[in-house]
This record gives sequence, C-alpha cells and structure tokens, in this order.
Amino acid sequence: MDRLVGLGDFLRSRRARLNPEDVGMEGVGRRRVPGLRREELARLAGVSVDYYARLEQGRSKNASPVVLDALASALQLDQTERDHLFALAGPIIVPVQGAEGAWQRVSPLTYELLDALKADVPACVFSHCLDILAANQPFRALHMWHDDRPARDNSLPRFFFLDPNSRTLYLDWEHVATDVTAMLHFAHGRHPGDPRLNELIGELLENEDFRELWAAHHVYERASGTIAFHHPIVGEFSLHYQLLRLPGDPEQFLFVCTAAQGSLSASALERLAKWAHNTAPSFP
Repeated sequence: MDRLVGLGDFLRSRRARLNPEDVGMEGVGRRRVPGLRREELARLAGVSVDYYARLEQGRSKNASPVVLDALASALQLDQTERDHLFALAGPIIVPVQGAEGAWQRVSPLTYELLDALKADVPACVFSHCLDILAANQPFRALHMWHDDRPARDNSLPRFFFLDPNSRTLYLDWEHVATDVTAMLHFAHGRHPGDPRLNELIGELLENEDFRELWAAHHVYERASGTIAFHHPIVGEFSLHYQLLRLPGDPEQFLFVCTAAQGSLSASALERLAKWAHNTAPSFP
C-alpha cells in the first residue's frame, strides 16, 4: 500500500470529522459532505490550499515537521494520531529480519513469563502485524485453538475477519474488530515498507467489514479494557485486559486477561482451565 496514499486518506478522514464550530468558525449552513473544506483546513494550518490538496492527493513528498505539526494542531489530533501522521509522512522503514523475521522471535524470558502465569490467566505475545508469536494454554483454550493450528492462522486480524467463529466468541465483535483495525493502521504508519504487513492488509481488504473499518482510519493502541465472550464450553463472561509493549522489543506486545477474584467470570475461567487440562493433549 502506497505510503502517500495512506497519508492522504488519513488527512481526509481527520478533516471530515471536524465541524466549523469545532475550530471556532461560524456556522455556514448545511453542507453536502461532512467536515471542514480543504481551504478551511489549509487556512487553519497556515499552508496554501494547493499544497494541502497535493498532500491529500498523495502528490507531495517530504512535508516538513513544521507543516506536519501545524496540520496536527489544526486537525486536533491526539498524540497517537500525531505520531501516525509523522510516520506516514516520514521515510519508509523496512524491518530488519532473518529467515523468519527477527521481530518475531520471542525471548526465553518472555516464554517463562507466559508459563508462570496462573492456569486461569489467558495471555499471548503478538507482533506489530498482530501475529500471535506465543500463547499460553488458557489463551488457546479460550479461542479453541489446537497446537496443530497452521502458523498462518495465528493472526488476530485473520481470525477476526476471516474466521466466523470470532463473531460467536466475541460478543461485541465490531468494537474489538475496530480496535484490531486501528492497531493495524498504527503499525502500517510505522512500517509502510513491511511486505508482510502489506500482504496482510491487501488480503483483508477483500473483506467488506475490514474495508469499511479501514476506510474510517481509526488510529490508536488501546492499553486496557473489557471484553465480553461467549465460549462454547463455559458460556458468557467478561475479562479485563492489559496490553503492554515488551521492554526488550517495542514491536512485541504482551496481552493479558484477568477476572475479578470471586466473580462469575473468574469461575468461568477456572472451569475453562479444568476443561483444557482434561482435554490434553489437545491443549498441552
């Protein structure tokens, strides 16, 4: 996917969400399309309309940090969106990789951490592409994933958009799928030259739901939240999650799910752990 096209798409999507009243302009009546006009945004950022139009059309390279900062302020971007804007406008970065991709190697200490978690604490490590690099038994049992699952399928985006089981397991599927897409957008801004990531996005764009969410151009990394599940073995329950960047590799994330002690959700996790243990070796 062309980096400058992505920059233009992002600028248009952020411009469309602003109303004149949001930036101190007087109301000008009903508009045919939502958001500020190009000339209004250009005036706020202090750049020419022609230059801004070329940015949105993907025809202008190497925008200066001063211009990008002015655009970020005019578009009222938060810090994550601002970082994404600078990444899209910056030089292409291709991850340095070995035979399997250096950023995909999980350290022995991280494996020890996953194994040390309790039997009722689902956890996994995934890459900036949202490939699942390692997962403990509770996480695999939660998703009904067996050890012989093809490596290609160990991908959160592919699971959410290409596996119909995700819509049954995740009660608020659209909300979580939006989070997954937003993280992919953020990763693509940081690594627009990553062939693995571009291949994944190209594949997912064949899916109508993904195309719609991708076009919305949400960009963020949600560090915590609550997810509701409907598991075929233990029924409905909700888990709190934390998402942490691993200190030894900022392109790897630790995802951990927990339930309040003594809650119905904690009881569901305990039953899930017992079920996974009793069905070994499917979930060793």
